[in-house]
Amino acid sequence: MARSLFRRPARPVLILSGVLLLPLLAWSMGLIWYAAATPTPSAEEAARPVDAIVVLTGGSERLRVGLDLLQGTTDAELFITGVPVAVTADDLWRALARQPPPALAARVTLGHAAADTLGNAEETAAWARARGHGSLKVVTAAYHMRRALLEFRHEMPNRRLVPHPVYPPHVKQDEWWRFPGTAALLAGEYTKYLVALARVHLGRSPDRSTTIND
Repeated sequence: MARSLFRRPARPVLILSGVLLLPLLAWSMGLIWYAAATPTPSAEEAARPVDAIVVLTGGSERLRVGLDLLQGTTDAELFITGVPVAVTADDLWRALARQPPPALAARVTLGHAAADTLGNAEETAAWARARGHGSLKVVTAAYHMRRALLEFRHEMPNRRLVPHPVYPPHVKQDEWWRFPGTAALLAGEYTKYLVALARVHLGRSPDRSTTIND
């Protein structure tokens, strides 16, 4: 009787446990990589001029960074994708408590068609194609950058895309495992990234129109 209490688990049970645990282990390792590996350009690439700056809505920090980047250029344009239909440029400036000079504001375009990251990529691709822009600086939160670039590169394979990640103060990315809110945010973003990666590789046709490429 005593021996039966300490019998090893049957081999099928061990195999089943391994089958169930391996995907979880792979997902966990991938999450660690995703949290640590924010796409960033080299100093040389970051310094190269671009035709346009693209801000994905989702945080006031992104808009401030986008405006600062625009102000540092002489002729680049700023495209803000995913703006709610009822929101105007003046609404954005009031929310930021910042009114750009008229000459700067004239270089800003709002996109109202996108409702998600894929929509951001599609909307930006259509705008860049219409404007003849071949290089774009992509501004979004660091935790969102990898998925955004995946969608943008799929929609715009012939354009130069330069990531410019923004680090929101409420997202504790350096020690994300210590903060449940940040951990949940990164886990959700990583899962969305995997879904987008699978969809892209299963084959939706990207925009492959001829573009300027500097």
